[in-house]
Amino acid sequence: MTPISTFKSFNGTLSVHDHDSSVTGTAMRFAVYVPPQAESGPVPVLWYLSGLTCNWSNVMEKGNLQAAAARHGVIVVAPDTSPRGEGIPDDESYDLGQGAGFYLTATQAPWAKHFRMDQYLTDELPQIIAANFPADMSRQGIFGHSMGGHGALTLHLKHPETYRTCSAFAPIVAPAQVPWGTKAFTAYLGEDRSSWAQYDACELVRKQASSAHILIDQGLADNFLEEHLRPALFEAACAEAGQKLTLRRQAGYDHSYYFISTFMDDHIAHHVKMLG
Repeated sequence: MTPISTFKSFNGTLSVHDHDSSVTGTAMRFAVYVPPQAESGPVPVLWYLSGLTCNWSNVMEKGNLQAAAARHGVIVVAPDTSPRGEGIPDDESYDLGQGAGFYLTATQAPWAKHFRMDQYLTDELPQIIAANFPADMSRQGIFGHSMGGHGALTLHLKHPETYRTCSAFAPIVAPAQVPWGTKAFTAYLGEDRSSWAQYDACELVRKQASSAHILIDQGLADNFLEEHLRPALFEAACAEAGQKLTLRRQAGYDHSYYFISTFMDDHIAHHVKMLG
């Protein structure tokens, strides 16, 4: 790891680091907030996955995250949303390429060489966190926003023994059925839709529900609600599968960090309650 910056915040420490990733074949940047309780021993770990165009800074600067994490005594890791940099494939649109990794392993050129965000998050970055921070890796949860909400749901459902708790803000719950997802999946995974199911939360929960109680908050003034998010599809899939779900529809809230910061404490408390 190469330290980039460190900030004291709510009596804990927010630090930003670069490292060379063997999974993506690129340099990757991530941030970690360590609460003051970690001075007395290892604490639970939450992974926060950001949305399209975002990186570690969005939630750390605008999400009310450090205040909530310090109150509840948890480490929060905020990775990047994709590989970045010179020579890394990109697209002129905001919803594909750098900043838009969709938390999957791409199989199509030119993306397959570097875009392996699910492997990076499940295999490589946890080893770095475990080796360098006072993290209790037996107590991990995952949450995220929009594209990151999609990533949190899918990674939890595929790895429930690792990510024991899960929540999301305005997640893309059925990417195989909405424009953001179909565009990304076609580019990253190809035209064969059978390969898409492994990255679609609705399909995954029908295949195997988890024992967790998933929390989702969705703003009803969200401009992306009807076209890209469609939470009722996941609600129906969970009911079919017997998955415990609380879907809170929040009147007047949009897709922004004003929405996320309002309910951040609720989400961290939700994880801590179940992680113990």
